[in-house]
Amino acid sequence: MNRSSIYQRVRTPLSLLATASVAAALIATAVAPAHADRTTSAPDSEKKPTVVLVHGAFADSTSWNGVIRRLRHEGYPVVAAANPLRGLNNDASYLKEVLAGIDGPVVLAGHSYGGSVISDAAHDADNVKALVFVAAFIPEKGESAVELSGKFPGSTLGDALRSVPVTLPDGSRDADLTIEPSKFHQQFAADVPRNTTDLMSVTQRPITNAALADDASEPGWKNIPSWAVVATQDRNIPAQAQIFMAQRAHAHITRVRASHAVSVSHPADVAGVIEAAARTVR
Repeated sequence: MNRSSIYQRVRTPLSLLATASVAAALIATAVAPAHADRTTSAPDSEKKPTVVLVHGAFADSTSWNGVIRRLRHEGYPVVAAANPLRGLNNDASYLKEVLAGIDGPVVLAGHSYGGSVISDAAHDADNVKALVFVAAFIPEKGESAVELSGKFPGSTLGDALRSVPVTLPDGSRDADLTIEPSKFHQQFAADVPRNTTDLMSVTQRPITNAALADDASEPGWKNIPSWAVVATQDRNIPAQAQIFMAQRAHAHITRVRASHAVSVSHPADVAGVIEAAARTVR
């Protein structure tokens, strides 16, 4: 109803006051905090865990968009965290703060380097009830992403990288790594339409060399049930390495014939694994 039609219906100051009260209530509902639906809608027995999604290197949170649409359609609250990609300890500390701000149980999913981050952040995070590793690193304490990616043959990432010197906030020098745009499609997302990967190559987030070389701390997967999506056509993290890490973590393994960008090319498969993990959370 537009403003003029509302005014036409007003006959007394009392009815005007009532109309204003209703409008104020509608406005208050429209601008309510995003978390309000988690606390006021479903009974406790029907509430679903919050799914927190953590992207990896050479990507951003939009790489989860297809997965997010499916999870939200099924009623899951979703948070797509912005991974700083500056260093494993710092990135995990940031994610711990994100997790601490979420009420109720969490299913924590990470892609690629994001797997290292979620494993570190989940340690001693009481609300994390399940971990999902999507074409991801699942490191043991003391292992780095660089070490694990070279554990088995098949990664061609090194030849596709571009390095730019950077100064970090603490004044130390490092290098920011990105994938050469001309090589991005083939290296990162060969099963994604090229018009999409052209955009992804431009919006990719750089990661520091130090972050990929940092040693993991105590892993969360040792005490938290885990699931793994293995991308069998991955050119960043060889499938053999993904399977080795997933088996070591006693994860429930789902193999998908996909590139490293499996959350983009096969969002239904990835969402299905996340939902399977979520259904175990009570």
